[in-house]
Amino acid sequence: MSYTPQYLGHVNLWVRNAARSRQWYEDVLGLHTHDFVPGRGAFLSANREESHEIALIEVGENAPVAQKKQVGLNHLAWKMRSLDDLREFYDRIMQKQIPIDRVTDHGICLGIYLRDPDGNGIEAFYELPRSEWFREDKLFLHSDRPRGLFPGPWDAHLAPGSSGV
Repeated sequence: MSYTPQYLGHVNLWVRNAARSRQWYEDVLGLHTHDFVPGRGAFLSANREESHEIALIEVGENAPVAQKKQVGLNHLAWKMRSLDDLREFYDRIMQKQIPIDRVTDHGICLGIYLRDPDGNGIEAFYELPRSEWFREDKLFLHSDRPRGLFPGPWDAHLAPGSSGV
């Protein structure tokens, strides 16, 4: 028995309009809706074996949008199975003309950052298998990590220095 959780079960986001947000998460991320009540909320998953990985709870159109660099949630990160899957995601958001905040090379993974309709930060990322990490710790905030392991169509959006998290 351990006091350490098994994994993060789900995230609950306040959204202005549950129907609009549900549609965005289905269209952009391909999530499956397990439950939806207009005017109340939606429960969605990438993994259909989970009851929900994200809950979208409606708070109304007049609620203030999320602000960058305020205390609270920075972004949600959705892990892709392969670099090819991340490439397909990139192509999809480019076709849908969804603005990209940035693309960041973290050394062991590459993340594509964007915003949902309410301004919540979303990341789609691919991470190397642990056996391919360049070391066990000091992975993200140190400038000596490797670069250029994930070339692709996103290179034009690649953040200078790619040091963001």
